Amino acid sequence: MSNKLNQQTTLINRLKLRWYLLLRWVLCLWVNPRIHADVDGNIGVGDERPVCYVMDAYALSSVLILDKCCEQQGLARPLLPIRCFSESPTRSYATLKRLKGLFIRRPTTRSHSAMLQKVIDGNWENSELDIQLVPVTVLVGQRPSKESGLTRTVFAENWEIAGRLRRFFSTLVNGRKTFVQFSRPLSLKNMAAEGLDEAVALRKVSRILRVHFRRVRTAAIGPDLSHRRTIVGSVVKSSAVAAAIEAKARSEGISAEKARRMATKYAREIAANYSYSFITIAVTFLSWFWHRIYNGITVNHFEDLHHHALGHEVIYVPCHRSHLDYVLLSYLIHEQGSVPPHIAAGVNLNLPVVGSVLRRGGAFYLRRTFQSHKLYAAVFNEYLSTIQSQGVSLEYFIEGTRSRTGRLLPPKNGMLAMSVKGFLNAPSRPIMFQPVYIGYERLAEGNSYTTELSGKTKRSEKLSDLIKIFGVMQHNYGVAHVSLGEPVFLDNLLDRHDPQWRETSAGENVTPSWLSHLVNDLSQTIMRRINASADVNPVNLLALVMLGTPRHALGESQLARQIALYQSLLSHAPTPERVTVTSKSANEVIEYGFQMKILLRRPHELGDIIFIQSDRAVGLTYFRNNIAHLMALPSLIACCFLEHRSFLIDHLRKFAIATQPFLQAELFIPWSQIEITRALDESIEQLVQHGLLVRRGDGQTLSHARDNPEAVMQLKIMAHSLLQTIRRYLITISVLARNGSGVLSREDLERLCIHTAQRISMLHEFDAPEFSDKALFRGFIAQLRKTGYLATNEDEKLVFDQRLRRVSNDAKFILGEAIRQEIDRQTPVAKKPSEEGVAD
Repeated sequence: MSNKLNQQTTLINRLKLRWYLLLRWVLCLWVNPRIHADVDGNIGVGDERPVCYVMDAYALSSVLILDKCCEQQGLARPLLPIRCFSESPTRSYATLKRLKGLFIRRPTTRSHSAMLQKVIDGNWENSELDIQLVPVTVLVGQRPSKESGLTRTVFAENWEIAGRLRRFFSTLVNGRKTFVQFSRPLSLKNMAAEGLDEAVALRKVSRILRVHFRRVRTAAIGPDLSHRRTIVGSVVKSSAVAAAIEAKARSEGISAEKARRMATKYAREIAANYSYSFITIAVTFLSWFWHRIYNGITVNHFEDLHHHALGHEVIYVPCHRSHLDYVLLSYLIHEQGSVPPHIAAGVNLNLPVVGSVLRRGGAFYLRRTFQSHKLYAAVFNEYLSTIQSQGVSLEYFIEGTRSRTGRLLPPKNGMLAMSVKGFLNAPSRPIMFQPVYIGYERLAEGNSYTTELSGKTKRSEKLSDLIKIFGVMQHNYGVAHVSLGEPVFLDNLLDRHDPQWRETSAGENVTPSWLSHLVNDLSQTIMRRINASADVNPVNLLALVMLGTPRHALGESQLARQIALYQSLLSHAPTPERVTVTSKSANEVIEYGFQMKILLRRPHELGDIIFIQSDRAVGLTYFRNNIAHLMALPSLIACCFLEHRSFLIDHLRKFAIATQPFLQAELFIPWSQIEITRALDESIEQLVQHGLLVRRGDGQTLSHARDNPEAVMQLKIMAHSLLQTIRRYLITISVLARNGSGVLSREDLERLCIHTAQRISMLHEFDAPEFSDKALFRGFIAQLRKTGYLATNEDEKLVFDQRLRRVSNDAKFILGEAIRQEIDRQTPVAKKPSEEGVAD
């Protein structure tokens, strides 16, 4: 009787397997899954160890898709029994959740999976077994590809367990956009060695898997956010905000209820209203929009994002060039298969209609400053901590505003400090900061940037500005370039600053003494890694060359040779490895310049002249500045040969070391004080190999090639990209020296420097608004104070000693007699208070 029953059971199981295989064949005619490896780069268990696959929720289609993937990869299959497991059922998969019911199906309430319990019990009974639990996530409707159409949006993956009907339509509509994520196996033998009994091990494994599946799903389709109203309520009810409400009521003599209403108003003003459906619809529109204005979008170094993001709270920190930055980055993150982040936006963008639309795309708003508004600060901090703890990826611009010059702006550390504090208060999920470089070949805001640098006040955003989008769509903006820099892992940075931070600094309302130093280190590292992942596009190269010539004109063959020289220099050390350079040849770059209407041609019998119009030159400085940090060392070397035929290498090194802190503060060059000499030597070697410099017989002296006029000209063009920076430095030092120590305040010095630079710019041919940019002078003055060259006395006046004069002498020696005489001649003396308003 028993044998007959076993035969019947075996027959039923075989028929059931045949039926499943038939269904799998039909399903796989349409479904096209993409397999993602685990964090170690492995897919499943490739050896003979017994395997049990674990999925979050049961769906027959998911099991069949997984079985097909395993068969293709030569792995143990979920539809077959577990190897070497005598008590194994007819399958080798388990699920944590199931729906029950014929027509109305609801999730069952259970503490664990029955199949998982059998597997654990069997492994505990046989200590020789080492069953591997392999977590697998099958998502239909989310993978690295373009989403389009309302139907696909409706049936995309979400946080609800799909019923049979929804799963059928989801597979039908989105089957070709399916991905299967294998995760790192969990060894039951290792767990048994911990001495846990079966019941405890079952609870532990179930808990580990629940957390894991939530993290994987969060990374793939976004966090399971509660309704916006619920988040606002939880923020206002938190202990930190409640304390701030009480303090507000006490300090202003108002009722606690009124203070609570203020806190609620602040929370509503801040909070995003994230909508996955809106995101997918927006992607459809943006796909059309990008094709309308761009010739393409290039992405670099995105391939490792998925592995790095798994298990981490990801905070994207891009450079800020344009209002299009955050839209473009969110679009690309979605297209690469990750969930778009929540974006910190200035409250100036919270316009009628536009504000609510941006909220649905993940925007949350913050005021420019709220140091004096303690209640608002408490609400914002709590909101940021809440969404951060839920695994929501974030994006914010630590420059604080869009760069008007093309250089990175000095970072503002407020958001970084809040993120680090939030992590220290609740270190549940490690944080990864992802630097992002964004480069353009034409800017939608280019004209407004030029007028603002010329002194015009920045105009606030208005709803009517939306009309400008139709004007934007009439132009060709070339190619947009987005590159991911090397990630910064907060855990590693914390370990460097305090190896015991987990014991001494983690916990609510703990502010360690080293926090400000860590945040500053973090911001500087992020900025350097953004620049170290720059993409050098054709417009960058053309701007770099053409703006280095006196009349913004050059012979076509000379232009081609200079572009080829820069391409070669930027493709070798000391250029950082993540920097990418256009693959176009020099002649193709020139042709591209004509297509983008940057270059003009003037025919000549001795060879055509390529030039740019004077009104375009100012705008091109932006694109030159995008990559000025990469050419800083070759340009610095070239500057030394403007007035000198030969130069000791040792003197070059000393000059590079002296200027490194200032170049790093302004350009965020990727080389530290220790690395700068090695990088300088590598740059010298490149210039020697290209014949621009020659080593003398002693090996310690360099000279330019006297018998090669072409090389001399190339050095002069190369020097120009850094020449204005050194001139600005000399103007600042000259103003200080002319007026004397203890005479000028910081504000006086900034004003006189700007006026001097403006006057010199008007009198000479290097007229560019950025030459007299207030922010650049302010940054240099701040660095002089930081490095100890300047100090402040009790009257808030700037004092200095002979060290500053030595720096001035070095700069004058480099720049030559003509330039330093002109700067000395134009340097003003501050008027005494009694002379204010007196006509000269």
